[in-house]
Amino acid sequence: MNVRRSAAVLAATAVIGTATPVMAASPSPSPSMAIPSGLYGTTDPTYDGVWRQSLALIAQYESDVKPAAKAVDWLLGQQCANGAFAAFRAEPAKACDAKVMVDTNSTAAAAQALSVAGDGDHMDDAMKAVNWLKSEQNKDGGWGYTPGGASDANSTSVVIGALNAVGQDPETVDNGGKSPYDALRELALPCPDGGAFAYQPDKKGKLAANADATAAAVLGMKGMSMGSAKAAADTDLTCADAAHPDPDQAAANGASYLAETLQKDGYLKSALAGAEDQPDYGNTADAVVALAVTGGPKAAQKPLTWLERNSADWAKQNGPAAYAQLILAADAAGSDPRDFGGTDLVKQLNATGPEPKTQNTAEKAAEKEDDEGGVSVWWIIGVGLVAGIGVGFLISGRNKGQRL
Repeated sequence: MNVRRSAAVLAATAVIGTATPVMAASPSPSPSMAIPSGLYGTTDPTYDGVWRQSLALIAQYESDVKPAAKAVDWLLGQQCANGAFAAFRAEPAKACDAKVMVDTNSTAAAAQALSVAGDGDHMDDAMKAVNWLKSEQNKDGGWGYTPGGASDANSTSVVIGALNAVGQDPETVDNGGKSPYDALRELALPCPDGGAFAYQPDKKGKLAANADATAAAVLGMKGMSMGSAKAAADTDLTCADAAHPDPDQAAANGASYLAETLQKDGYLKSALAGAEDQPDYGNTADAVVALAVTGGPKAAQKPLTWLERNSADWAKQNGPAAYAQLILAADAAGSDPRDFGGTDLVKQLNATGPEPKTQNTAEKAAEKEDDEGGVSVWWIIGVGLVAGIGVGFLISGRNKGQRL
């Protein structure tokens, strides 16, 4: 799911009946908003606090990084008593009431993060979130963004990820015999129309291909969570119509649409009005995952290479969720997120939040090497000082790094 998706805007679209998901720019820092301790990033968390925190924790776990306890505690503090999560609660000590706008996407992402946080110590909290999600399942087997809202491909797929994360088979989670897979099948276009998935039907019940929804639905049809998405064996992606396609074939159909759409430029374009010719980095990262889990690393190579060459500025601007998306894309495609176009994505993600408890062995070794090098340099400088050599320029010339 695109890192820029706004909970408030999506809720508004439900009110006015817009079927196509609306993407909003990441919220900017607010002078009146003090960023809570333990939260990743420095922008206003009103619309994406739980989402970006969850993605950051999942990406760190997949990178063998153990997050700081206060990062996990911050996420735990956002959970309501019934298990649900809102996009952000400024007063977590205050009990949730009817005014708190809980949603399925924040809850499902948090469930996935908590399932791996603390070496499994918070699985009960993850299960509590999943049980709330199950209580809000629609009669068609899917979920909308808000409780009771019409099912959409993105929300249904991220909930499938939460079910996977706590060890539940999505096909066995049903409402009146309808599972999440049934809901996604209803949003799939036939092969003559590309094999893509729609976000939701329009007011007349017509389906329109949506790349963002397709990338999400492919992962959903594979029954995978963000953390469990791993590359399949290399295989050709072909679309094959069937009256009731099994989940794997439905996923392959969606992936074939993405592969065809990415064939020319190697990236997906924004669906925002006025920005149709601009790259959509987050959606492209999600497409890499979708292609990798269906067609293997070879199928994902072109968009992955494009991201390696072009996503640095986007990730820096959008912070932890963007870094997490890129890490998960690299990981799913069998690439190294610590050398992503020359950038260490894991190091960049870690710098957006509280210092992790532990780091990857290779990262520790690199830091040790740097430290040892630093000792020898300063030892030489000390000798120089004794000899009367001025070193003021060495200190004044050092640049201070900035945290996102």
